[in-house]
Amino acid sequence: MKHSATLATQVAEVARILARIAAGRSLAEEMDRLEPAALASRAALIDLTHGTLRRYGRVQAIVASLSRRGASDALVEALLWCALYALESGRYSDHTAVDEAVKACGLIERWPAKGYVNAVLRGFLRQRSALELQMANEPEAHYQHPAWWIELVQRAYPSDWQAALSAGNTHPPMALRVNRRRADTEAYQARLAEHGIAAHRRGEAALIIERPLPVERLPGFAAGEVSVQDLGAQRAARCLDLADGQRILDACAAPGGKTAHLLELADVAVTALDVDAARAARIGPALHRLGLRAEVKHADATRPETWWDGRAFDRVLADAPCSASGIVRRRPDIKWLRRASDIAQFAHQQHTLLNALWRVLAPGGKLLYATCSIFPEENDVVVANFVESQTGARQLPLPDGARAQWLPDSEHDGFYYALIEKAGVR
Repeated sequence: MKHSATLATQVAEVARILARIAAGRSLAEEMDRLEPAALASRAALIDLTHGTLRRYGRVQAIVASLSRRGASDALVEALLWCALYALESGRYSDHTAVDEAVKACGLIERWPAKGYVNAVLRGFLRQRSALELQMANEPEAHYQHPAWWIELVQRAYPSDWQAALSAGNTHPPMALRVNRRRADTEAYQARLAEHGIAAHRRGEAALIIERPLPVERLPGFAAGEVSVQDLGAQRAARCLDLADGQRILDACAAPGGKTAHLLELADVAVTALDVDAARAARIGPALHRLGLRAEVKHADATRPETWWDGRAFDRVLADAPCSASGIVRRRPDIKWLRRASDIAQFAHQQHTLLNALWRVLAPGGKLLYATCSIFPEENDVVVANFVESQTGARQLPLPDGARAQWLPDSEHDGFYYALIEKAGVR
């Protein structure tokens, strides 16, 4: 166990973040707005926020069971959620976690809540065994996902739903993509070993780091020899059936990881779009680090008339906006922010995107539809409806030979891919 004199400060800051997320803000927005003084403890803040949010239903159920107040102050509730994670993380002694949480009440100017926070946390320590039995019978507390989410996954994957939900509550793996224009995968793996970094190889250019670490510690990162990219995301470029000389559209490209991979694999001309100006601005620097170039545009892919020059593309990558249900361990706030009604809205957006991009695809060309969702309503259903509605659209087997839907596991996140060919000859 370790004692941290700053735990109270961290719990107070995370309580503020969690309360704002519970009110509808995103975790990414909250991390971006951290004060400069908080950046030194960013790793600890990330651990506390992500760890607490991964326990979505559990910490809420514990507080609801132990509280005698009924509806409480949202900021105090958030502080309790964070403190419960600290207690269960194993990083602090029980005494330290409780005392620092009580001190944090003063830091968030909730001095009268000190006794309440102390009572709830000590009640948890006394009643832990009984609470575990109780939560085993409460799906949201046990699986740590909203009930509607659990039902969708259970219906879609009768044999794998528990494993999929469980994976969503774990720490994500760290995968690397070796830039084979600048480095050899086997040689780079050996360099990692020389630096005391253990990694195992997956495929031609992918490595999985056994113990995640800051990118600054990766040899050759600044020189563009390697990028961090999930194995599931690395499927995109390999499933697009690339060949030298093709014109490629990456329609929802930010922050540029898939764009870069396309350029690493073949000598192609890539146009990279993103509707978010701030995110689109990140693509250029990401490519520059790797020694790559693409035409980058801040544009709405669903409105080709505003950005398209009329020259058809041989390949289109449609990395569609989605629920992000396959990457919730990286974005654990998603479980807070999504609603069941969002899925139909995403499906509508996805169909709109496919219809727009079909216009810019050349006859005989191929479009790769991609999401980081595990919900069939955004994946198989959308693709089936599109292929049925579009004359000349035909779904093809994926070039990598793997199934369309990957569920999250110990090596990769949850991703979906479908390759659609447009009939005709250019």
